[in-house]
Amino acid sequence: MTFFNAVKSTTNQSLDILEGHRITVKREDLIHKVVSGNKFRKLRYNFEDYLLNDKVSVLTFGGAFSNHLAATAYAGKMCKIPTIGIVRGEEWENKVEGSRTLNFCRSQGMDLRFVSRAVYREKEKGSLVKELQSKMRNLAVLPEGGTNELAVKGCEEILTEADQQFDAICCCIGTGGTMAGLVNSTLNQQFVLGFNALNNPEVSKTIKAFTQKENWSVFSNYTFGGYAKVSEELIVFMNNFYQQYQIPLDPIYTGKMLFGIFDLIKSKQWSWGKNILVIHSGGLQGIEPMNLQLKKKRLPLLHYGE
Repeated sequence: MTFFNAVKSTTNQSLDILEGHRITVKREDLIHKVVSGNKFRKLRYNFEDYLLNDKVSVLTFGGAFSNHLAATAYAGKMCKIPTIGIVRGEEWENKVEGSRTLNFCRSQGMDLRFVSRAVYREKEKGSLVKELQSKMRNLAVLPEGGTNELAVKGCEEILTEADQQFDAICCCIGTGGTMAGLVNSTLNQQFVLGFNALNNPEVSKTIKAFTQKENWSVFSNYTFGGYAKVSEELIVFMNNFYQQYQIPLDPIYTGKMLFGIFDLIKSKQWSWGKNILVIHSGGLQGIEPMNLQLKKKRLPLLHYGE
């Protein structure tokens, strides 16, 4: 029994009818304050597997504001499994205090290792990981974003029988695992639309590796320039969305997805049915560091709960 077995269930929250389209948000962000949304889904079966197979430590990867690193660090502490985080960007080694995420990871006992972007690109195939594997008995390596077969299995549980009424299912895409799980659990007449959070043309290959279905498509027109990049238009949309529906969005994933859905509908480009389910995948721990970046750029800040 782990903390994964003691979380509250999600709820579906309906929005106003938008030009004849009914949009419902599945509040996966409410599962847990730290291991929320798709991070909970991805980590659950992986950590249960680590416990069953006597894995001594878990090594994984992420940037300085990674939801995945924060969730893995917390899950490791709760399950009493030490964690190691390979952090993209060696410059962060001397300025951890500049990242609320990295500070949190350390507070949970995660051993942070900072590497250059060139070394980071090698991920689990790199010399650092191989060195650690040779030194540590039963070291489990969890891919960036947590995407593997067990993660996809967890994401297959996002949809329930009550969600069979929806024509379209929308989700954010990072590494592709969440979308693959959703596709696997849809009915044949349902369609899954994934909104890419970064300029990653290879993500479709990852999705295809975990599903045999073809009722899905990837949108990459709403990245706002790339991963973690935003604009004033996006921030204004997110603030207005919160004021109207009291649903906080994160600027890296869910904010861009909802912006894209609204834009496609308003511009008459939506053609996947009028009953739409949107998966809120969490990621809200990134709001505070994003506001620091917005302040430096003299852009509007995200105002939630004010």
